[in-house]
Amino acid sequence: MSLIELFLIFTKIGALLLGGGYVILPLLTSEFVEKRSLISHDDLIDYFAISQSLPGLIAANISMFIGYKLRGKWGAIVAMFGITFVPFLCIVLLASILGSLTGNSYVQGALWGVGVAVIALIMLTVREMWQKSTRDLFFYIIFVLALLGLIFIKLSPIQTILIFTVLGVVYKRFIEKTREGDKE
Repeated sequence: MSLIELFLIFTKIGALLLGGGYVILPLLTSEFVEKRSLISHDDLIDYFAISQSLPGLIAANISMFIGYKLRGKWGAIVAMFGITFVPFLCIVLLASILGSLTGNSYVQGALWGVGVAVIALIMLTVREMWQKSTRDLFFYIIFVLALLGLIFIKLSPIQTILIFTVLGVVYKRFIEKTREGDKE
């Protein structure tokens, strides 16, 4: 795959990417796993999980992982520019005409429709991540605790990620130590 082809694919995905990084997983799955078989679904899920953990835009992060896998450093750069090219142009255009658009009922209706579509895509992403997760008792405990923390304690997403990342690391280390102790 040429760098130009990689740029065009990510430009197309960037043009369709409404609603942020969580909506990108179904688009990437369709383009790189199903249509072209360039990366495995498991690799894509791993890239998505890592991209969520890094600072910055999820879409830019995951595009750089895929670009790097397919074409190295230049692939990462080209993929990142491709995914951000159309949104950047749209932001510049919208910023110049924003005042006249806010009261337009057609624009409000279009944004409402986009909002509903984004919710559906986020649900699809959750389903895909859920299916690929290793689910054991600890998984369900962490899931319920995170959900309760977000809903009732009003933890921020950052606090939730940090707290449950630490818990996951501690749990994995505990499991590894237990397995090492069993072998001896």
